[in-house]
Amino acid sequence: MSLLDRSVRSLLLSEIVSGMLITLRYMFKRKVTINYPFEKGPLSPRFRGEHALRRYPNGEERCIACKLCEAICPAQAITIEAQEREDGSRRTTRYDIDMTKCIYCGMCEEACSVGAIVEGPNFEFATETHEELLYNKDKLLENGEIWEQEIAMRLEADKDFR
Repeated sequence: MSLLDRSVRSLLLSEIVSGMLITLRYMFKRKVTINYPFEKGPLSPRFRGEHALRRYPNGEERCIACKLCEAICPAQAITIEAQEREDGSRRTTRYDIDMTKCIYCGMCEEACSVGAIVEGPNFEFATETHEELLYNKDKLLENGEIWEQEIAMRLEADKDFR
């Protein structure tokens, strides 16, 4: 740029004027900000959130203690102990997930042959202590009961997608 050209731009303050015009243009557009705790944005159907253990409609736990989820977990965040029942079936006595180790890859959900462990829609599970993020079987079953409707809808949509 020539010296004359720069001097004219400085004198007319063209950069400031163009910046103000951009500001005015956006001032009258529709706002995209949401009031977060009260309004929530859309979640992707493929979103992976807090883990949950599901039950059958009759109330029985789905997990058959095959330990595939424990074996496939790349972060080794899942610990399962099993025991045989009187009727010969195996069920878990301990199902723990260390949520601080979990990388939310979804491999545990994909490996589960009976759809027992799933990752639900909940992403708001902040805690104050580390111990609160060590989920045991009771906590996982409770999550399953809380989020069952949303989980079932997502799994049905996934089935239609495949």
